[in-house]
Amino acid sequence: MKARIPGAPQNKKNMMELVQKMQEDMENVQKTVEETEFTSSSGGGAVEVVMDGKHQVRSIKISPEVVDPEDTEMLEDLLTAAINEAVRKADEAMEKGMESAKGGLSIPGLF
Repeated sequence: MKARIPGAPQNKKNMMELVQKMQEDMENVQKTVEETEFTSSSGGGAVEVVMDGKHQVRSIKISPEVVDPEDTEMLEDLLTAAINEAVRKADEAMEKGMESAKGGLSIPGLF
């Protein structure tokens, strides 16, 4: 007995076309997200980080008020929080884009 995927084409040619289109869509999403910049801040805007979808930090801005040589730990915490939030935003955008590109299709072991 052959397995049937609801809503999927039932001949090999149409299935291959669907898979190729999905692959192209996923590659486009990946490229778009990788080129997108994600901005996040912490400490009420005291630290701002801009990162691209490849998780490359593009810039960091630090308000002079939070630069205290006696309390570098606070600045480190603010930087960590802002960077982690930017990574989360980039990952979330990639995940949402890939789900959209797959069009709800799920094949266990493939995606």
